[in-house]
Amino acid sequence: MSWLFVVAALIVTMVAVGGITRLTESGLSITEWKPISGTLPPLNDAAWQAEFAAYRRIPEYQLLNQGMTLAQFKFIYFWEYFHRLLGRLIGLAFALPLAWFAWRRAIPAGYAPRLVALLALGGLQGAIGWWMVASGLSARTDVSHYRLAVHLLTALFILAGVVWTALDLRALAHDPAARPARLRPLAIGVALVLFVQLLFGAYTAGLNAGHVTDQWPLMNGALLPPGAEWSFAALVGDPFVIHFVHRWWAWVAVAALVVLARAARRAGARGASIAIHCAFGVQILLGIATVMSGVALTLAVLHQLVGALLVITVAWGAHAIGADRRVRA
Repeated sequence: MSWLFVVAALIVTMVAVGGITRLTESGLSITEWKPISGTLPPLNDAAWQAEFAAYRRIPEYQLLNQGMTLAQFKFIYFWEYFHRLLGRLIGLAFALPLAWFAWRRAIPAGYAPRLVALLALGGLQGAIGWWMVASGLSARTDVSHYRLAVHLLTALFILAGVVWTALDLRALAHDPAARPARLRPLAIGVALVLFVQLLFGAYTAGLNAGHVTDQWPLMNGALLPPGAEWSFAALVGDPFVIHFVHRWWAWVAVAALVVLARAARRAGARGASIAIHCAFGVQILLGIATVMSGVALTLAVLHQLVGALLVITVAWGAHAIGADRRVRA
C-alpha cells in the first residue's frame, strides 16, 4: 500500500517535470526513442555533438533556434532526458514491488488484474510520450496539442487509479472484510466536468494559449476574445477560444468539486473535503497569477503541479463516497 503512495508522489513529480519540459521548449531535444540504451545520457563530446546534430535537422531548430549553442542545447536536453529517466524510474518503482509481492503471494485476492493493468497503462504512457514527440520532428516546430493532451490526461488517469487502489488496499489492511470502493454516479459526473477542464488546460499548454493575454478577468480589454470564431474547429484549435473556455469552465469545475467535497464530508471524510477545497482554491489563484504574470515559469509549473494534486484529492473524495455504503449518490 505505502509503495503505491510513493508511486503516486513520483507521478506528481513527473507531471511537474513535464510542465517544465513543455515551458522550456525542451521536449524535442531528444529525437529518438531508445527505451533501454537511452537510459544513459551522452558521456563524451562526440556523443553530445551527435545528439546536437540530430536536433539541428528538425524544424524546431531550423525555423526557431538557429544559432543555438551546445551549452543551450544541453539545457533543454537535460529536461527532456530527466523527464524520460523519471518515467523509467516510475516503471521500476511500480514493477519491482509488484513482482516481489506477487512472488510472496501477498497481493490480496482480486487486486492483481488491476495492478497489472496499471503497470501496462504505464508502459503505454511511455509509447504515447514518444508518439507525442514524433509529431514535432518532421513538419512542425512543436508537438501536436492533441497528442500532448492524451499524454497528460493518461498520466493523470494513472495517478487517480494508483491513489484509488492504494486507498482500497489501506481500507483492506484496516479491515479484512472491507470491499473495494464503488465509483458512484456523482463521482463520475464530477470527473467528467474535471476532465473537460484538464483537457482544455492541456490544449492551453500545447498551443501556448496562456500567452494570448496577461489580463484577468478580461482578455485584451474585452470579456470575449476579440475576433474569435465560435466553431468546433476554434474550440479545439484557436488559442484565444481555448484560453477563454479554460478560464471560465474552471468555475463550473469549482461548483462540481464543492458538491463532491460536501458529499465526502457527509461520508465521514472531512480530510478529503478540506483537501479538495484547498486544492481548487490554490489552483484558481495560481491560474490567475500565471496569466497575469505572462506565464512565469515558476507559477505555470506550480499550476500544473497543483492540478495533479487536485486529481488526487478528487480521487480521495470519490473513493470516500464510494466506500460509504450509506451514500447512494
